[in-house]
Amino acid sequence: MTATEAAADPIVDHVGSQDFKMLIGGSFVDSVTGATREVFDPSTGGRLADIPLAGADDVQQAYEAAAAAQPAWEALGVKGRADCFAAFQTLIHENREHLAMLDAIDCGNPVKAMRVDIDICDTYLEGWPAFAQSMTGEVFPASPGNLHYTAHRPYGVVGRITAFNHPVMFAITRPLPSLITGNTLVMKPSDETSLSTLALARLFGEAFPPGVVNIVTGGAEVGDTIVTHPNIKRLAFTGSVGTGLLIQKRAAESGYIKHASLELGGKNAMIVFPDVDLDLAVEGAIYGMNLDVCQGQSCGSNSRILVHAKIHDEFVTRMAARLDEFRVGVAYDEATDVGPVVSRAHFDRVTGYIESGIAEGATLVRGGGRPDGLPAGGHFIEPALFADVSLNMRIGREEIFGPVMSVFAWDDYDTMLRDANGLDLGLTASVWTNDLAIAHKTAAALDAGYVWINDSTRHYFGTPFGGSKNSALGREESQDELLSYLEQKVVHTRLGDARASLSRLLG
Repeated sequence: MTATEAAADPIVDHVGSQDFKMLIGGSFVDSVTGATREVFDPSTGGRLADIPLAGADDVQQAYEAAAAAQPAWEALGVKGRADCFAAFQTLIHENREHLAMLDAIDCGNPVKAMRVDIDICDTYLEGWPAFAQSMTGEVFPASPGNLHYTAHRPYGVVGRITAFNHPVMFAITRPLPSLITGNTLVMKPSDETSLSTLALARLFGEAFPPGVVNIVTGGAEVGDTIVTHPNIKRLAFTGSVGTGLLIQKRAAESGYIKHASLELGGKNAMIVFPDVDLDLAVEGAIYGMNLDVCQGQSCGSNSRILVHAKIHDEFVTRMAARLDEFRVGVAYDEATDVGPVVSRAHFDRVTGYIESGIAEGATLVRGGGRPDGLPAGGHFIEPALFADVSLNMRIGREEIFGPVMSVFAWDDYDTMLRDANGLDLGLTASVWTNDLAIAHKTAAALDAGYVWINDSTRHYFGTPFGGSKNSALGREESQDELLSYLEQKVVHTRLGDARASLSRLLG
């Protein structure tokens, strides 16, 4: 059950000829010190390229370029900024295959899924300008003889740190609401998956005025410098809970008030009632795990599946049979359904969870091993399905961020809800039943920011996406996010006595 290894041509064609540089002030540059970091292929373990390893001086240069460009960018207005979005969209279409292949090569996600990731970006490139064009202020009847209204201004320079699991999609879509509202950007991609973002830098450089978008690559020092920079007052991050907590801590320690939005982890519950169509529920569980998109490396994956005891055994049997159909292989092979996880360190982390599940008494129904016949240096894990899982097990309560699914059996509704809500994460959840009264009652009781009924994982642009508890701060993909990149002010005007004015003007 493995895909054959693809020829090396994709690496030669899409990596070998590239010179990966950062984008600062419209120029493509190395780091100030000349330091670099090696990048490795998760499908083979082979070395791919060197990328710049930035430091605090590079971040400062990027900030200065962004600050210098911001007034003119704001002055363009929504229409002028939307024209840049349209030019950017055209360039993305022209480079679709190159960007998708880079993501497959660099992060291990199957190339056919990365093409879909890029196509999804059209919704955001077209949707954000439309939202921005329709923005309005408010007028308040707070007192007679006066006018009170709200106005908005951009923060100035926004610091954005993106995650490793959807590199090019996040680098395209995540900055858009901050840019359309007149902010400029300093963006750092994940140090594990920077290639597609650095390739995208060329397209940003063509479509946007110099300094509007600045891209720096590196590790913790770069992120910390962005977070603590005294003049970067608006921060946005997608990634782990631990890093999100650290960002809040370091931002507070900087001595400057910052506005931060955080899209963090999830250990998301899928609740299956006994009246459901089993085949639909199984497909929903698999789709919701994002196995054939990013190997389950997704904060939105429904990795906790709570199935009613009446149908539990049959559900597990059908789930295991369905998972046997997935082909694990090299990410840039067209036949691959499930690629490697992103790095050796992450491979060790995920396989450690699989070992702990077995040790703590869960039943490994299928998968969890490393398939034969694939490159020895690749980070491949067959999708693992566990049954007989409980919340006291690590696999039942901790975010694994990999191709590991845990099935819980339940028969008492209140106990099931307690278990579903019993973690400090609350990003998403899904409810599967044909009874809409039960579905909505359960959705209301779930402590999660985004709940699907008889569906999972799909995002609908315009609806606020985000979580509760430690899973998120703020909302994305909606008017809420657009306004979060603007500071609101209230303007008060004393109008005076209109009768006296009329008498003076007309008398």
